[in-house]
Amino acid sequence: MKFRGSGKHVGGKIELMMTPMIDVVFQLLTFFIMTFKIVAPEGDFFVKMPLSAPSAGVPSDLQLPPIKVRMTAGPGGELAGLYLSERRLANFNELREQIRALVGDSGGPGSAGDAEVELDCDYDLRYEYVIRAITAVSGYVSPDGQIVRLIEKIKFAPPRSEGI
Repeated sequence: MKFRGSGKHVGGKIELMMTPMIDVVFQLLTFFIMTFKIVAPEGDFFVKMPLSAPSAGVPSDLQLPPIKVRMTAGPGGELAGLYLSERRLANFNELREQIRALVGDSGGPGSAGDAEVELDCDYDLRYEYVIRAITAVSGYVSPDGQIVRLIEKIKFAPPRSEGI
């Protein structure tokens, strides 16, 4: 069986058709742009980290002092003590109930207004306890499945050095 042109070699240049490839690229680009959905990140907290040095300024009269939550670390970074304004608490559920009593949640989500929590954690405290404290003060899920927000403004006290 003989193939056509098997004996002949043409030294011509092979030309690629660029227009159809560009069309396909634009169609794919359009498809991905149209189907892209932006979702809110999970666990998005309004958290202010401490500055390297405290600023010297006059606080505003309208600004409420932050609610102070102190967490001390025991051996191995375990939670040794949980305090709300110098009052010792048993667990994070009690912390949530105390925050609910302070700011009230009968007004619905965001009823706390300008309330702010300052977390003061020991240097060696494990990160999971910090997250549990943030969860306790930021809100809870009601029995009917609604998310009730308590305090959205959370800041951290400057870190304590290891010996203090």
